[in-house]
Order: sequence, then C-alpha cells, then structure tokens
Amino acid sequence: MNVILPKLHTVSNNQQTRNKISILAISGSLRANSSNNAVIATAATLVAGEVDFIIYEGLGSLPHFDDSDDPAPEVIAFRKLLGAADGVFICTPEYAFGVPGSLKNALDWTVSTGEFVNKPVALITAATGGDKAHASLKLTLTALSARVLEETTLLISFIRSKMNTNCEVTDNETIQAIKNIMDTFIRDINQQN
Repeated sequence: MNVILPKLHTVSNNQQTRNKISILAISGSLRANSSNNAVIATAATLVAGEVDFIIYEGLGSLPHFDDSDDPAPEVIAFRKLLGAADGVFICTPEYAFGVPGSLKNALDWTVSTGEFVNKPVALITAATGGDKAHASLKLTLTALSARVLEETTLLISFIRSKMNTNCEVTDNETIQAIKNIMDTFIRDINQQN
C-alpha cells in the first residue's frame, strides 16, 4: 500500500526561541492558482519572521470521512499537524453556497478526536460572494469547539477583482485587512500560551 503524506510548505521564524508559535494554514480550494492560496501566500508574507507558518497541501489526499476507528495514515498525519499547531488559519472559497466538500471532509475527521477543541482559528472566506460558506464554516467550527473570535474572521467578496493576473492579492485595503486579522490572531495565540 502506498501512502501519500501531505506536502507542507513552511515559512519559518528566524528566531530560535522556545516560545515561537506555529500556525497551520489550510486552503479550502484544491486549485494551485486559487484566490484562496493567494490569500494564504499574502498572510504568510505578512507574518514571515514572526511565526512558523505551515501551509498544509494534503487536503485532496484525505479519504472520504467514514468515522473509522482505524483511519488512514493521511488522516493521522493531518490530526497530528492540527494538534501540534498553536493556531489554524483557514481560507476558503464558497462552492454552491456552501463550504467545499474537501474542507468539510477534513473537518469531519476531527469530530471524534477533538483537535479543534479550544484551538485558536482564524477564518477568511474569499469568494465571489462567500457569505453562505462563511456562516456555515463558522457554525462547523463552533460545533468542533474551536476558538474563533469575530476579530479573526474576514469575508472578502469579489476576491478576483482584488488580484492581479499573477494570482497575487494587490488591493491595499484587502492586504491591510488580512494583516489586521493576522496581527489579532497572533496576539490572541500569544495570550493563550
């Protein structure tokens, strides 16, 4: 049996301290050039040097949720990453007025094991509209007992109009809003540690 473990991309903190925090970033989109990945890349750039920012790229390799007592190695690895992170940053699109199935599937794998219980979570929904997925994901995170502050959530509607042809966020107001979310998120994580 071949096991495909998730690819990770880490933007490291240059400080070698025991108190540095780690943030696990998850994109709800599986497309490499998605606007959600662009938002995550923007956030990574904004916090570079402050935290270890780990971008999880294994969402598409997680098997369909089946509440198994013997989950696949990909699920075990995902749960370990969540457990080790000081905070989780999720950026998601909206598909058919809801949360993408691959993201919901990943979250379902944590219901019985509790990796999100009291875990600080920042949530950005970047889509054409996004309000339905944003509300739905906030509800799911509440069910998982995640710690989601209103100040660490953001809805970016019409995200494509805020990006250039290289799939980079270029709108100054949007970049500042992402920076504000990340600053608040990091401050909250530090207060919890």
